[in-house]
Amino acid sequence: MSSLEEEVIAIADLIQKGANGARADDTKGMKSPIIDWITLKGQSLTPHIPRNVKSSRGFNHDHTGALLCPTGLDWNNTETRTKLVNAEIQVAGDQWPIFLYANYTYDPEDPWNGLLHSGLLVAAYKHIFTSPSSVDQEPKATCSGNAHIHGMCSMTKVSLAYVTTQARFA
Repeated sequence: MSSLEEEVIAIADLIQKGANGARADDTKGMKSPIIDWITLKGQSLTPHIPRNVKSSRGFNHDHTGALLCPTGLDWNNTETRTKLVNAEIQVAGDQWPIFLYANYTYDPEDPWNGLLHSGLLVAAYKHIFTSPSSVDQEPKATCSGNAHIHGMCSMTKVSLAYVTTQARFA
């Protein structure tokens, strides 16, 4: 292998390392505020979700499980819920979770209605691409957000897929 090929491989490894670090930072950064985003104003979640622990989230918590439940399945059905918790039902990539829909409402007659218009998704997008403080409509950052720094002036399919994935795992 030539020294040029070795340099290209080394640079590619560094880029991948940076991308992995950025993804981890985004997930870690959303782990705490996402609890606030999914909790109705003035209320609390029962049982409480610790801000720094992910094991009590996902299908292991009634509220987050309901948000992650794929459309077409009924989270209120005890058998369905148990199978999701125990991973007896494998969620396919083409099964959209309810948290992607406006007001967490899925219309089986019009599956595109409200898709990708969730307030949770908007909050996650703002958190990652503008600044964490922009989620609350109170700009506090003194530095430009990621969107401005990188010349983003519109939402892309890739950035939306990225945010959706980050929100799902946070």
